[in-house]
Amino acid sequence: MNSELLIKNGRVIDPVNGIDKECDVLIVDEKIAEIGTVEKPVQTVIDAAGKLVVPGLIDIHVHFREPGDEEEETIASGSAAAVAAGFTSVVCMPNTNPVIQNETDVEYIHRKGRQARKTHVYTMGAITKGLAGVELAEMGFMAEAGAVGFTDDGRGVQDPAVMLRALKYAAMFDVVVAQHCQDESFTGNGVMNSGYFSTILGLPGIDPLAEEAILWRDIQLIKKAEVRYHAQHISTAGSVELMRAAKKDSLPITCEVAPHHLLLTEQCCAEYDTNYKVNPPLRAEKDVEALKQAIAEGLIDALATDHAPHLQSEKELEFLTAPFGIASLECALGLYVKALIEPGVLDWPGLIRLMAEKPAKIIGVDKGTLGRGKQADVTIIDPNAEYEIDVNTFRSKSRNCPYHGWKVKGKVVTTIVGGEIRFESESR
Repeated sequence: MNSELLIKNGRVIDPVNGIDKECDVLIVDEKIAEIGTVEKPVQTVIDAAGKLVVPGLIDIHVHFREPGDEEEETIASGSAAAVAAGFTSVVCMPNTNPVIQNETDVEYIHRKGRQARKTHVYTMGAITKGLAGVELAEMGFMAEAGAVGFTDDGRGVQDPAVMLRALKYAAMFDVVVAQHCQDESFTGNGVMNSGYFSTILGLPGIDPLAEEAILWRDIQLIKKAEVRYHAQHISTAGSVELMRAAKKDSLPITCEVAPHHLLLTEQCCAEYDTNYKVNPPLRAEKDVEALKQAIAEGLIDALATDHAPHLQSEKELEFLTAPFGIASLECALGLYVKALIEPGVLDWPGLIRLMAEKPAKIIGVDKGTLGRGKQADVTIIDPNAEYEIDVNTFRSKSRNCPYHGWKVKGKVVTTIVGGEIRFESESR
């Protein structure tokens, strides 16, 4: 017997197929069966009047901390947070303990994701063993096991020869290599953006050159290796200019931006609140404006949360020793609405393109669209619903989030994964 689900009367947005209209979406046996006016009787009906019906959102940069630091987050808790945020697919970073660096590790992440039965859970594998930047990890075996890319996220690959070998090797498997762009010779023990505010606060700074130097270097390497390259969480005006030049040269390069680099600046660190300690650090206002302009121009390919949960006891340490990172998965959509839609940087189709269509292309999965016959991953959003971010209601295990008490618009009301309702808001 067929399982059928009908979503009626919503504003359906699918940038891949150029759809932006009020209509119905019929799901049959986990697949998109029809988009248009559906008159047939269906047992399960969702009335989406006044709502947006969009391809399931995809976050290509999350830290679920398993294995090794399950007290901060598990794949199960992270997956629950993801579907509540409208994400039907997420990509875990490999800087766990132990590092995800062989096919068994990749299979473990995928198995735990299936057991959680919430969102689709993918993973990237490490570029180098132990993230040490010296010896390549088992990239081929990990690609065969389903790794959607490779990164030493948390650290940049410092040796250009090692990075070039990684790029050439990854090209054999047609998977993306993602880089945490940071030259450690510029960072030292830096904890925030280098400049006026780091000086008056007495905190060691991280120069924007740390990001830009590695990005510039890797662009030169890409010219020697035909492989897809992805710059993670770029944060400076200089990086924007480097991306602009690389794309003008038609290089196979993409990049992402995180919400905190669009909404917060280095001035937020003035009270030594470690919830504002991130890596790369919060930058100057000119960098925020450059990133928004780049998004408006189409230079940015994806919006990713860099969800980085930590224990409260860790974040209560002094600024110099507290870990980097913000847990922002569950409030991401509202933050992007505040940063990009409300000021007119993007419209809703533009936002969905950067949160579904393009992320799917970066990691090479057949998602990010509501095309007929595609797997039914669907997010239903109330664009006008205003709510207050409350970290105490997070499904994530961690609360290290500086947005507590912020009022935002754009609330996920239903998340459908593989044709199955995996999340419903109480207010729906």
